Amino acid sequence: MDTINTGNIAALFEAFHATFRDKRDELIALDAKVGDSDLGITMNSAFEAASNTVSGMTNEPLGKQFKMAGAAMAKAAPSTMGTLTATGFMRGGKAVDDADTIGTGEMAAFWRAYTDGIAERGKAKLGDKTVLDVLEPIAQSLEQSADQSVPLVDAVVAASNAGQAALEATKDLVAQHGKAAAFADKSKGLQDAGGTVAFLLIETIARFVKS
Repeated sequence: MDTINTGNIAALFEAFHATFRDKRDELIALDAKVGDSDLGITMNSAFEAASNTVSGMTNEPLGKQFKMAGAAMAKAAPSTMGTLTATGFMRGGKAVDDADTIGTGEMAAFWRAYTDGIAERGKAKLGDKTVLDVLEPIAQSLEQSADQSVPLVDAVVAASNAGQAALEATKDLVAQHGKAAAFADKSKGLQDAGGTVAFLLIETIARFVKS
C-alpha cells in the first residue's frame, strides 16, 4: 500500500479494534502489575467506539475522520489512557487536516502531532516510563523516513521496529507518573503498559499498510 486514503480509514480502525480486542486480556494482566488492571478494557472500548464512528465516514477528509474517532474515544473511555489516546488522534487529525492521502510525510506529521499532544496533555517527559518513551522514537523514525523520501510501507515497518526497541528499553526505567509511580523500583524490569499501547498502534499500521 503506497498511501492510506480516505476510504481506508474505516478498515484501519477495524484493524485497531481487532488488535485491542485480541490483546485485551494481555493488557489487563500487564496493567495489573503496577496499575488499575483496566487498560485492556479501556483500549478495547475506545477503539470499538472509534471504529463504529468512522465506519460510515469514507467520503470525509482524513483529518475529520481521525478527529471524530478521537472524540468517540474520549467519550467511551474517559480514563487517563483513554483521554491521552483520544488527544493523540485528535491532534494527529488536525495535522493531516484535509489531506486525501497519507504517505510517509503525512504519517510523520500525524505521529509528531500525536506525540506532542500526549506529552502536553500528560505532562510527562522522556525517561519517565510512560507512553511517550515509545511514541517519541516512533515519531523520530517516521520523520527520518520522510526526510529521506522512504516509501510508506518501509517507513512504518522501520517505525514499528523502533517502537519495539523502545518498548523493550522501558523495562530499564522506573515509573514516575500515575499509580505505577507508587511501586517505584518494582516497576523496573516491566515493560510500560502505555508504551505497549503505542507499539501496538504502529505495529497494526505496519501490518495494515503491508496487506
